[in-house]
Parts: sequence; structure tokens; C-alpha cells
Amino acid sequence: MAKTVAAQFVEILEQAGVTAVHGVVGDSLNGIVEEIRQSKTIKWVHYRHEEAAAFAAGAEAQITGKLAVCAGSCGPGNMHLINGLYDAHRSNAPVLAIAAHIPSEQIGTSYFQETRPESLFRECSCYCETIASARQMPRVLQIAMQHAVGQSGVAVVSISGDVAMEKAPSDELEHQIFHNKPVIRPADEDLRKLAALINQHKKITLLCGAGCAGAHQELLSLAEAIKSPIVHALRGKEHVQYDNPYDVGMTGLIGLTSGYQAVEDCELLIMLGTDFPYKEWYPPKAKIVQLDIRPERLGRRCKLEIGLVGSVKETLEALLPLIDHTQDSSFLHKSQERYQDNRKNLMKHAQAVEGEPIHPEYLTRLLSEQASTDAVFTTDVGTPSVWAARYIDMTAGRRLIGSFNHGSMASAMPQAIGAQLTDLNRQVISLSGDGGFAMMMGDILTIHQYDLPVKLVIYNNSSLGFVAMEMKVIGMPPFGTDLKNPDFAKMAEAIGIRGIRVEKAEELESAVAAALAHPGPVLLDVVVNQTELSMPPKIDLEQAKGFGIYMLKQTLKGDGKEVWDTIRSNFLSK
Repeated sequence: MAKTVAAQFVEILEQAGVTAVHGVVGDSLNGIVEEIRQSKTIKWVHYRHEEAAAFAAGAEAQITGKLAVCAGSCGPGNMHLINGLYDAHRSNAPVLAIAAHIPSEQIGTSYFQETRPESLFRECSCYCETIASARQMPRVLQIAMQHAVGQSGVAVVSISGDVAMEKAPSDELEHQIFHNKPVIRPADEDLRKLAALINQHKKITLLCGAGCAGAHQELLSLAEAIKSPIVHALRGKEHVQYDNPYDVGMTGLIGLTSGYQAVEDCELLIMLGTDFPYKEWYPPKAKIVQLDIRPERLGRRCKLEIGLVGSVKETLEALLPLIDHTQDSSFLHKSQERYQDNRKNLMKHAQAVEGEPIHPEYLTRLLSEQASTDAVFTTDVGTPSVWAARYIDMTAGRRLIGSFNHGSMASAMPQAIGAQLTDLNRQVISLSGDGGFAMMMGDILTIHQYDLPVKLVIYNNSSLGFVAMEMKVIGMPPFGTDLKNPDFAKMAEAIGIRGIRVEKAEELESAVAAALAHPGPVLLDVVVNQTELSMPPKIDLEQAKGFGIYMLKQTLKGDGKEVWDTIRSNFLSK
């Protein structure tokens, strides 16, 4: 008996090594979901919101490096996937999205729930096609998966429910997925040019991103040879920071002064596996070299002296024999000393002060100190990302995942779900802002439903903190940023998840220990200082002027307490 398209579809996913499909069921997906129900190797993970399913699939793909799959029913169902898919695509996560479609005979008639999936998903995918006929199977699915795996991005396949129920034209599965990792490096002539440029300069800084994954030893060898400080971008932190005496922190808005100055003061900046997007943070006078696996990224952020295509590990292996080793480490030492001073100042504020509000820095430091050496941290954008960037110390086994390129709120909890599903015995910690958590709060029920041992940590400052700071910097009083929150710990307890609430700094260390030691899911609701500022490493005159205007306005309004609390929390105690 001939298989249906749905049966063939799921069998192909099985052979590709897919173990989970994240989604929300709906009638247009029924044929495929029924085949997943009968599968011995793929499980259906159902969510309260498709956006959470897409974020979870993206996290799974980033943790495993393998193809992950999410699905949504026709119209509004698959439209909900789009934000998580944008994030996955910009994070280079290999994800296949199944976008079910309305009945095929109704397409083009303004039918109930009709949308145009190919138009909707085109901008957040490297491949987006519709299976309009059984005769397109299995080729379109195979091409989609090959795009996702080969280009490390999102591929979308749209299929109507009635097409999924048609009989497949052949039982022969004429497909295979090629998981190649080619060796890519610049030509010898280009490497000699780069080596000559390096040998001409003494003050060289390496700016390293996610493309440095797997090249840790080569980075250290290059930094030692040319006595270079290493600055990491946020997505590069997990691959670069650990066991690295040359690392001097991040640059950019949420970075450290040491990272900023190492970039600002260098004569030659070598960008390795990073597409760092903020042009205002590039050095104004230094020559810049960029190495990236994707040629379209070269030179789109700044003027380059040399632009090279290649993977970091293989390129550095070929480059190292060509460069002169230097003994002048003065620039490196100055950067390292500045970094150590920065770390001391950061740690001064990451302390418990009895009777004072809980510093979010202290919470993050405790999590870093007490978490397992192979923990996965997921973090919301805004202040949780700031504190994670500054206070979570990476090890060779730890991972740090967030919406670092797409910048979406509410990613931490669903990404934690996806990460936890890859390994139920691995510690997964979600660093969630109260605004981000509340935005996708419904999927805490997914954690409860599957009894996932995720540790949900909420930075509860009753505010959209980073947005409020952005308003203050331009002289505006925060508006629309206040949040009237419930007791999240009691809410978790009502759901059936252990809840712990902390309002006093002296109780936090034991609470963190209890949360991390709990064998099942737990929500740690920490009431942190609302007036804490995540100060950038560089403040220009207009920012300082704007912040001064904000402080003056608040004082004239009679809100002197808020002004005093801000000054005391961010300046007097640091």
C-alpha cells in the first residue's frame, strides 16, 4: 500500500535524525501530526504558543548543531512562528519549519485563515517553498533540509492538509542529507598579505565572534604570538572567554571599558568570525581586517584593509607559521590591567548589602558561581543580557544562548525549553526579565506538562529596565515601562512548579543554592533594584547631557527619592 505524503514526510524526518517536532496542533496539520504520533523515534512537543515552539527549535539546533523542526497550522498558526524563526535564522541555527496551508483548492479565494506563507517567511529563511502536489515529494523536503543544514539557517516548507493526505507517488525515498564541514581558508597569497600586515604593527586587537567556535586553541596561539588582547562579541563569549588569559571583555553598549579601549587604541583590528553590527564602536583610526565564512558579510560594517573568506580555525592554522612572534607585550599588559580593574569594580557591586535592594549583579554572580560547569544559560534581551555578559563566567562546557542578533523580548524561557529537551540531565537556567517572562508566560505550562527541570530565574524590577534606561539617556522620564507584577513564585506554586521568592539580599545565596539543587522545575522570583543602571563603557556628551536633564526633571517634579536612589545605587556605592 502506497504511503501518504504525510507518512513519507515523517519517515524522511526520521531518517534525517530528527527526534522532536515543536508546535501547536491544528486541523491542517492533522495528517503529519498523526504520523508523528505513530513514530517510534520522533516525539511531538506541544506548546501554548507557536512562537515559543520556534524559539525552542532554534535553541535545540544551536545546542546540538543538528536539524531541528517546528510546525504551525494554517494562517495564524504558522504566522506565530515567524519571530522565533527570524531569531533562528539570524543565529545560523539549522531549523526546518512546517507551515501548514489552507485546502489547496481554496488558495487564492480569500478563504478562511488564508495567508501567503512563501511571502511571509521569505525574509527569515534561506529556502521557502510550497508542496502543492504529491509529485514534488520527496525532493522539495530534501532540498529544504539540505538548505537548512548546508547554510545553517531556516528552511520553510508549506503544505496544505489535503496534499499531505494524498498518496505519495513512490515508496522509494530518493533523498539523503549531506552534513559536510568543508575546510575553507583564504588563498596562500591572501594569507601572506595578512601576515605582512600583522608583522608591520605592534598594537593589534582581535575581535572574536561566534565564528570562533572550535578555534579556541588557535586563538590563544595567535594572541600569544603577536601579544594581542582578545575582545569578544556577545555571541562569541561562550567560545572565547573561558581559560583565556588574553581575553579583556566585550566591547559595545553592554561591554566593558577594557574591551572598548582595546579596540579603540589598537593600530590593527582583526575581526574573526564576527559581524559586529555597531559602527559607532569601531576604531576611528585603526586598519581593520575581517575574516568570515560568509563573503557577503565582508565590509558591510566598516572600511576594510583586507577582507578574507574562511573558517577561523583552518585560517589561523595556515596563518600562524607566516607571522613574526613579538616580545613587546606592553599593549597587551595595559589591556589586561584595565580588564582586571574593571573586574574588581564589577565585583564590588555584586555583593549582598543588608537592608539594601538586591543588586542584579549579585544575583548573576551567584548563579555563575553555583551553576554546573556544563550549564546552559539562556537570557532575555535587555538587562538580563547585560548582567550575563558581565557576570556569567564561561567554561569549556557551558553555553550561553539568547536573541543576540534579532534582539527579541521573551526568548529566554522558550529557548530554555528547547535546550532542556536535548538533555534532561543537563542544568538549564533561564535568565528572564519580568517583562520578557510575562510576554510568553503561558509556556511555563509546557515546562509543567513535560516536567522539565528548567530553572527559571526572574529579574523582577517591575520595569522594562533597559527601555527605561534608554529613555533616561535622552532626557526623557520613563513612560509605559512600569510593570505591576504578581508574586511569580506563588503563581508557579499554583501551577505545580516549585516557587521561591527573594526580597532580601542576605537570603539570596541560599535561595539560589536551593533552586539549582531542586530536581524538577523551579521558578526563582528575585526582587531586584529598580534603579540599577547598566552603564555602557563609553558615554558621549549627548548621553551625559540627556541623563542630566532627566535627573533635573525628576527633581523639579518632586521625585527626589528616585533621583537619590539612582545616584546611590549607581555612583556612590561603586
